[in-house]
Amino acid sequence: MIKGVEFEYLKCHKDFRGYFTEILRLNNPIVKEGVGQLSHSLVYFGVTKAWHAHKVQTQWNYVINGVIYVALHDARKDSDTFGETITFLTGDNHKKLIYKFPPGILHGYRCVNGPMNILYITSGTYDLDDEIRVPYDDKNINFDWHNINPII
Repeated sequence: MIKGVEFEYLKCHKDFRGYFTEILRLNNPIVKEGVGQLSHSLVYFGVTKAWHAHKVQTQWNYVINGVIYVALHDARKDSDTFGETITFLTGDNHKKLIYKFPPGILHGYRCVNGPMNILYITSGTYDLDDEIRVPYDDKNINFDWHNINPII
């Protein structure tokens, strides 16, 4: 596990009409950093978005539909888990969750069942000066987005 990364599994209430899932309450300790912005993105099957991090902001993600293969990489040189990468699947047919990562965690995902809709929640508002971008094939991370074969 990467220090500072959190997962909160959500309760899904299903019946013959469909389901209801409460994603996040603003008084939940998982958002102690505060909420500055809520964003939505539609991503098509096969698209990879990587690598991206924030200098200051914390981020929470929730997949509405579709499935993504997520990778989180600790790029914080002062972290006990520096250089570690974790991966997981989230979305349809997986236990519903919201995942949180602090500043300095490079994150990316590949849409493996789409199109996929995702909500991004950030502790601040969009600020280009807060952005960290790293190429998806960065040799220092040593992660091959082309060679993943997740079971969805």
